Parts: sequence; C-alpha cells; structure tokens
Amino acid sequence: MRRQIPQPCRMDDDSLIAANAAYYRAFVARDLAAMEAIWAQEGVTCVHPGWPALIGRAPVLGSYRDIFRNPSQQDLTTREERVLIEGVDGRVFCVEEVGGSLLLATNWFRSIDGAWRLLYHQASPLAAPKPARPRGPSPSFH
Repeated sequence: MRRQIPQPCRMDDDSLIAANAAYYRAFVARDLAAMEAIWAQEGVTCVHPGWPALIGRAPVLGSYRDIFRNPSQQDLTTREERVLIEGVDGRVFCVEEVGGSLLLATNWFRSIDGAWRLLYHQASPLAAPKPARPRGPSPSFH
C-alpha cells in the first residue's frame, strides 16, 4: 500500500465551499463515516437548534449518530453560502432549510494536515423576513 503524502490545503473560497458541501452531503446521506472524516480530531464544538453546547469530538459525533438514526429527521437543504477566510481558519455562513424552517448556520473549518476540517457548527432559527412594503403612493390619513 502506497502512503499518500497530504497536499497543502487550498486556502480559497472554492475549496472551503467544497468542504462545506461535503459536510452537508454526509448529513443528507446519514453517512457517519463521512461525517467523522470531516470533523477535526480536537477542539470541536457543536450547537444544534434547541440543544445544549456539545464540546469534544465524541459528544459531537454521537449527536450526529443519534440524528441519523431518527426516522423523523426531515430533509435538509442549504443556500446563500458566504465565506470568510482568515489565516488557517475558514468560516461558511449559510441558510439551512429543514422541514420548512429556516436556520442560519455557521461552519468553522481549519486547515489541518492539508485539508479543511470542521471545528464548529451552529445552527439557529432565522427570523422570518419582514413583509415587503406595498408599492405605490402612501395612504393618506386626511
């Protein structure tokens, strides 16, 4: 078996978006092995909506195992990704839609051994957008 030498992690928006997409593919596929490969080995935390903060790799991955086993878990889609890269850290902010509810998610990655590894995930309910103002002249109160 040939040992592969890790390549340096590309530190650009596209590679970070790809790492984020891999996280969501693992989630949607309920693939615990893929999820384990995405998360860093140390220093990980996660806050699922309505859950207490999970600190450490074992509790975080255990939460995904439990979510994946839940037959009532609703489908998840994402959109509106925004990226911020500073040094070896990269963050992706996106909107998750789960069962018709919108969540704002933060996924914080770090370049470790040539790959983006997830350190932190948090999803929180997103307030409904304000209704659009009606167009046209303002109503008169006189």
